[in-house]
Amino acid sequence: MSTAIALRGLSKHFDEVRAVDDLDLEIADGEFFSMLGPSGSGKTTVLRLIAGFEQPTSGTITLDGEDVSSRPPFARDVNTVFQDYAIFPHMSVRQNVEYGLRVKKVPRADRRRRAEEALATVRLEGYGERRPNQLSGGQRQRVALARALVNRPKVLLLDEPLGALDLKLRREMQIELKEIQRDVGITFVFVTHDQEEALTMSDRIAVFNEGRIEQLATPVELYEAPASAFVAGFVGTSNLLAGDVARSLVGAEGTFVIRPEKVAMSAPEAAPPAGPSTCVARGVVREVVYLGATTHSVVHLDAGVTLTVSHQNTDRSIDAALERRDQPVVLTWQRDHLVSLGGPGPDPVASPEEETA
Repeated sequence: MSTAIALRGLSKHFDEVRAVDDLDLEIADGEFFSMLGPSGSGKTTVLRLIAGFEQPTSGTITLDGEDVSSRPPFARDVNTVFQDYAIFPHMSVRQNVEYGLRVKKVPRADRRRRAEEALATVRLEGYGERRPNQLSGGQRQRVALARALVNRPKVLLLDEPLGALDLKLRREMQIELKEIQRDVGITFVFVTHDQEEALTMSDRIAVFNEGRIEQLATPVELYEAPASAFVAGFVGTSNLLAGDVARSLVGAEGTFVIRPEKVAMSAPEAAPPAGPSTCVARGVVREVVYLGATTHSVVHLDAGVTLTVSHQNTDRSIDAALERRDQPVVLTWQRDHLVSLGGPGPDPVASPEEETA
């Protein structure tokens, strides 16, 4: 597969701040690629560098084999979709979509045909004569997407485009956006701080931290085998076992991660025995958090660490789960579900819930 975007030694400094620090990255042609990370991690700056809105301090940006590092935005074969849509309120939907073609002096008949094709691509056939104020938030976002796609760019850059939508609509748009990307076959580079969005849509994800890529992997690899404590904590909820706790519960030196859904919880009298493939830990339930589809139990272990256990709410009532608060329990997990993060690390001092509270 050919390379759509190649970044080599890319850096961007704002005075003493290294927003992007000596970055190397390749994005394949036709890939849905996400850049995920907290605010200030450098992901949006990388997007702006690719778009040409920022100039690199050092390094090169190559699009489809051509060095575009010093080219202005209009001279790069990319388009950008922003969170705020940037739709012209005084224009109809079709006029908004045609705008870029009109600037390029594309003949009217061609403009009309390509605008209708773009609207059909984003499932907005028949909406051409409407005004933006007659559309829902999701529809306005699709108009912005159509306006970007109508120019047939080599790469489409998306800067947190779903951030202004409510949760239900955002989840619907995640699926639609991935379907649209498959249909048009254009390389999508998607910036988000929402791990669910990245896991749902992406072929690959780069997790950013302090201007560098902490891990680059497929969604499954990223979730099941995080490369660092930062990735484990940022992508989903993780339980960290290190120091004396790791020696006690795992029987090994180092730092280990176990995901909450991989941990089973039972009453002491029903607990399975420890074995070569099973870890067992005793503790007390300190809190039960009802989340609708799932319940999280926060368990303080006798070994001195707090773990989170996640279980599906498959029963008609969760009263039994809520009644476990302050009750002794036994946690078990399979050793092959542990992910090793390498050498000895600091003793964990808080559960994921406590750290993000």
